[in-house]
Amino acid sequence: MNWINVLIVFQREVLDQLRDRRTLFMVAVLPLLLYPILGIGMVQMMLLFSEQPRTVVVLGTAELPPSGPLLLEDGHFVRDLFRTADDADKLAVVDDQPPIKDSDSDRATLLKTARTLADRLLKLRTHELPELRKQGTLPPEIREQHLNDALGASGMQVLVVFPPGFQQHLEQRRRQLENRELTSDEFPRPLVVYNSADEKSQIAYTRVSDALRSWEKRVLRSELKAGGLPENLPSPVDADVLDLADQVQLSANVWSKLFPALLVIMALTGAFYPAIDVVAGEKERGTMETLLISPASRTEIVLGKFLTVLLFSISTAVLNLLSLGGTGKYMVSLAGTGRGVASRLGDLSLPPVSSIAWVLVMLLPLAALFSALCLALATFARSNKEGQYYLTPVLMVTMGLTVFCLSPGVELEPFYSVMPVMGPSLLLKELLRSSGNIGELSLFAIPVLISSVGYAALALWWAIDQFGREDVLFREAERFDLRLWIVHLFRDKELTPSFAEGMFCFIAIMLLQFAAMKFMQAPLQGVTAASRSTAMMQLLMIQQLVIIATPALMMGVMLTSSIRATFRLRWPRSIELAAALALPVVLHPVVLTLAGLIQGFFPPLPPAVVEALGSMTDDSQPLWLVLLAFAGAPALCEEIAFRGFILSGFCRGGRIYIAMVFSSLAFGVMHLIPQQVFNASLLGLVLGLMCIRSRSLVPGIAFHFVFNGLEVVRNRYGAQLPAGGGWDYVWKVEEGSLVYQPLLVLTCLAAGTALIVWWWRQPSPGKIPVRGERLASRE
Repeated sequence: MNWINVLIVFQREVLDQLRDRRTLFMVAVLPLLLYPILGIGMVQMMLLFSEQPRTVVVLGTAELPPSGPLLLEDGHFVRDLFRTADDADKLAVVDDQPPIKDSDSDRATLLKTARTLADRLLKLRTHELPELRKQGTLPPEIREQHLNDALGASGMQVLVVFPPGFQQHLEQRRRQLENRELTSDEFPRPLVVYNSADEKSQIAYTRVSDALRSWEKRVLRSELKAGGLPENLPSPVDADVLDLADQVQLSANVWSKLFPALLVIMALTGAFYPAIDVVAGEKERGTMETLLISPASRTEIVLGKFLTVLLFSISTAVLNLLSLGGTGKYMVSLAGTGRGVASRLGDLSLPPVSSIAWVLVMLLPLAALFSALCLALATFARSNKEGQYYLTPVLMVTMGLTVFCLSPGVELEPFYSVMPVMGPSLLLKELLRSSGNIGELSLFAIPVLISSVGYAALALWWAIDQFGREDVLFREAERFDLRLWIVHLFRDKELTPSFAEGMFCFIAIMLLQFAAMKFMQAPLQGVTAASRSTAMMQLLMIQQLVIIATPALMMGVMLTSSIRATFRLRWPRSIELAAALALPVVLHPVVLTLAGLIQGFFPPLPPAVVEALGSMTDDSQPLWLVLLAFAGAPALCEEIAFRGFILSGFCRGGRIYIAMVFSSLAFGVMHLIPQQVFNASLLGLVLGLMCIRSRSLVPGIAFHFVFNGLEVVRNRYGAQLPAGGGWDYVWKVEEGSLVYQPLLVLTCLAAGTALIVWWWRQPSPGKIPVRGERLASRE
């Protein structure tokens, strides 16, 4: 590789981008202007915005105690009853204290409406008191009377009613407390009415309830004091709360939420438009052919374009971080003297140098991944508009992962550390929160960096591969006509499915699994514990047949002209079948041991999965039914779908081993559970290799059935196997489960490796046949 050519291409692309005013504005000018403009806008909104007071009607004010703590004062709730005194001004109180002037017709009308509504509610509460106490809402038969509409149409957001006899009850309670003769009889309670479906009513209710709780505590303390009892009697613990967070930690907590999200989104945004312009835009301008006849190779051209996109991705992210940091610090300094949340952040000190260094370290693999991925997708596009269509889903998925990482409940775990985007985001969040002190996070830094660099290298390899394909680089523009496309599918059938049809089959299976979740849970709700295992196994077999096998079979019948070629319906040689039956026997101890070693790497299994796997050990179920549900149905249905239709579609491009990897990944993702995704993906590689080398689906079905069947037998009868003596070198029983010993595992590993190598050395089947070609015969 000639790096001089790479540098020349890099300089050419950078100069072209710098001549584009739109690129300069998006990368350099917009980040420096966006956040200050947003800050100015927020200040203006805060200055101009004043929340409209919400109307609260209070009836029965004559029942409030004349002495003691006050609830209302000068037509408002007492200000110091609120956690924030300004909340008192956000409630417009309308009470029934006299006098009510004739000129105040609006108030009189509102009070009249409120009394009518209160009378209806008090009567309902008298008859439905137990139900109201239990649920805190109206029963369905009463809800039909449209009382919520009456509340909303009245113009009030909250109605507070002090019933007759409330003041008498308080006085009686005070006397009983003085005489130490308290009773627990029913008494008239205030009624607070609101509508939680109305945001205005919900907000007003929250403030009213805060005031009522504070007033209730004051009334209680007043009664205790009058009764000669300590005022802190209802609070025997009354813990002192001490917040140890200092200004540096508060600032670090803020940056740990802002910087990772902005880093990911801006790194992708910075790569988005330059990638489209340097490839799809060049196709649209007609300058791609001129570049291709230059002395630079395809790989050197891609590397030059990749470095250009990477430069703009990094620049966009860095400039946005600097602008956000400076603007945020300045904005908080303006509000630092207030009483709001901003005052708790102090001067919002910027992260230390060590944290900034980690931001830059995490930025490099993230920007490289996004740059290579955007470059590969843009290479496939014919125009700028088409490139935006392809890259928009990447942006949406990235935003979803970013929002997921911002959740307080999501923490850095071994499994998340090797996931793209999530690993760097979570590690950076923890590093910023700890002010750059890596400490225990060093255990996660290495896998995060290695996996991120690996993902970026794979994306770059894909971009180079895309750029080297003439059918991609000079792809003709396509006009899509749904009617003609459907006619083409059914009239011009190929022998085997295309890549797009194989991908569509996989997507259909995933969507059907998602849609069937609700229907799969419903039959288990009314099942007794004794028959639950049987019902779960029946549902498992139905899922395999309907959701996994049926879409593949239907698409194979409708879209292909050769069922035999599509699903590889050929009986294998005897030696191939024997190898397929022997391989799961020797791999089973290895796979189980590996799964046990990395068990802590994955999140714990969901309870539903644990319950389903527990059906294997249910002695009340016949062995043949368990084998049919956990071994027979998956072996047949999953092989038909993934080593049959989907693998045949992926192989149409002629890159058999890449197709094998993609189909194994699809097979793993279909299992949804992280542990099963990992195990199934590894076994999918072995199954794909056997299927490709033998050109038959039978070895995969045999392998799948034997492997799952061994797991069923191990879970059911493993604890009953003989122990002691020479068996201790083979296996042992721990906590009721069979565990394989290292000697057996190493022996099986050697035997399994030998069998896999044997499969690998089998003759390659060659190019997958297409329409008009005869099926290749095995020599």
